[in-house]
Amino acid sequence: MPKTIISVDPKKAPWEQETPLHNRWHPDIPPVASVKEGEAFRVECVDWTGGQIKNDDSSDDVKNVDLSQVHYLSGPIEIEGAKAGDLLKVEFLNLGPLDGDEWGFTGTFAKENGGGFLTDHFPKATKACWDIEGIWCTSRHIPGVKFAGLIHPGLIGTAPSHELLEMWNERESALVAEEGTEAEKTLCGCLHTRPLACLPEPKGAMLGLLGHFLDKHQKDEAWDAIASKAARTVPGRENGGNCDIKNLSRGCTVYFPVFVDGAMLSMGDMHMSQGDGEVVSQCYDTKYFYCWTLKEVSFLGDFVEVVLRGNRNVWFS
Repeated sequence: MPKTIISVDPKKAPWEQETPLHNRWHPDIPPVASVKEGEAFRVECVDWTGGQIKNDDSSDDVKNVDLSQVHYLSGPIEIEGAKAGDLLKVEFLNLGPLDGDEWGFTGTFAKENGGGFLTDHFPKATKACWDIEGIWCTSRHIPGVKFAGLIHPGLIGTAPSHELLEMWNERESALVAEEGTEAEKTLCGCLHTRPLACLPEPKGAMLGLLGHFLDKHQKDEAWDAIASKAARTVPGRENGGNCDIKNLSRGCTVYFPVFVDGAMLSMGDMHMSQGDGEVVSQCYDTKYFYCWTLKEVSFLGDFVEVVLRGNRNVWFS
């Protein structure tokens, strides 16, 4: 049984967890755990909203979800000996729901709160809660349906360097500046779609051991400086991140570039089931554990191994 290096209590808010979580990418967010190459380990995660969605019969929590707080991640985990320029091999060993909390939800955002790809056709918030038993799930809100899920993390990646973070912010600021102009690269001008970029936002930020916005925002200059540049977790990027690939499940191997010493691996946004890309902003989210390895480093579903050193031109794809 791999050792648990990060545990969570689904009944507690993210900022009340024994091990702090984070919901932004920044190289100055310190690690909350460390592992050695060849060490087995397990990581537990809360759902991506930090418990804002409840197991009840109302979709008001989906309608009013605070998207400035997403996605809550477990980590960063320092990989001892990993250096910037290395390639990190991650093998998923096992994934599953937390004992005693075997449920998830399907939700579609309200048009006035983010929406999704089909928001013009389905503008209202919806929610269905699902009970999980093994690989199977059923919902009291959709009677007569039972299917097998393919458990996977929607989000997993390494920390960016300061240089890469600056590149992200410049690139995405340019995309935002194009909105409403002829240079716009989305369909926002003819139907309601989400933008391609999600700029830094101190409101809602949780920076792990550095603290949460409820305690720090506009009260701590050092925290504000980091939060004002820390990247949102919504877009997928060169570090992996919000890739939403359903086949990243048991038995998979993924390679991540290392941009900072220690790699600083984080993961979360666990899905019981979902189509690739989450294009209609709908999936079966829940609270899960991972087991991994780092050439035998296991954490709630993953395996991590430093397999390449000195190559500064390796990118995640």
